[in-house]
Amino acid sequence: MDKPLNYFVMKVLPFTIPVAHDHTIIVQQDVQPYFYPHLHRHEEIQLTWVQQGEGTLIADNNMHAFKANDIFWLGANQPHLFKSDPIYFLPKSDKNIQAIVLFFNPKGALEALFSLPEMSNVKRFLQQNPNGFKIPSGMTEAIAEKLSQIYELTGVEQMIHFMDLLRLLSGIETLEALSEGARPKIYSDNEGLRMSNIYNFIIQEYEKPITLEEAASKAYMTPHAFCRYFKKHTGHTFLSFLNEVRINEACKKLTNDSPIGIAQVAYSCGFNSITNFNRIFKRIKGQSPSEYLEEFFK
Repeated sequence: MDKPLNYFVMKVLPFTIPVAHDHTIIVQQDVQPYFYPHLHRHEEIQLTWVQQGEGTLIADNNMHAFKANDIFWLGANQPHLFKSDPIYFLPKSDKNIQAIVLFFNPKGALEALFSLPEMSNVKRFLQQNPNGFKIPSGMTEAIAEKLSQIYELTGVEQMIHFMDLLRLLSGIETLEALSEGARPKIYSDNEGLRMSNIYNFIIQEYEKPITLEEAASKAYMTPHAFCRYFKKHTGHTFLSFLNEVRINEACKKLTNDSPIGIAQVAYSCGFNSITNFNRIFKRIKGQSPSEYLEEFFK
């Protein structure tokens, strides 16, 4: 069972983060067997520095591979899930995740601060990035260092470095959103639990020949009702979402420290033919697997 996080009340959606009376921002270091495994959201903006661990980030209805030293900004009330790779859930796994996580609510005690004229650039930055982003690789070291300082300090010194962190972030010119378009509807607790179960099932079983009937059974729905429900809540068909998960995992396997051949990756990710794998890979990534590898290793 997952160890409780320091400040969290474990609830699927919404996720409650009680703010300590003597802190305007919350910063903590998590060392656990795996990341909190349920889709959730909260009013606070979240900045997560993955110090150790690999897996898939689901933000709204989009997926992004994550690994050690990746840093992600998640918007207020943005549904998300850091899903550790399956190896982290094995009974005898000795792997752990480690992360420094910072939370702050721009509409809470900090609202007056962000309303100051001198903070106009930072306020505009917050307004322009509701769907989150990944810190560009060229800025990772600087942002990680600033997060370490915020975690180690308290009081005025901590707030000074927090303000400097916002200054650094708001100066980044090009940021790619974690998801596009308007925010999906906010799920009820029951819907959040149902969607979390569906996501978990797909991510853990993607390498197998999953059928629509199997997925529908996880939601306790008929296949026809499940298709409508899944499309309504994710904007994806079940098959398109499953293919995105498989291609996302294929990208991780193609570029890990012990790379295997493209054909072996295809079969290990649930595809039954190389032709189908190549076609879907190009449709999702805009390039063939070999082109993706060539660009990655440049």
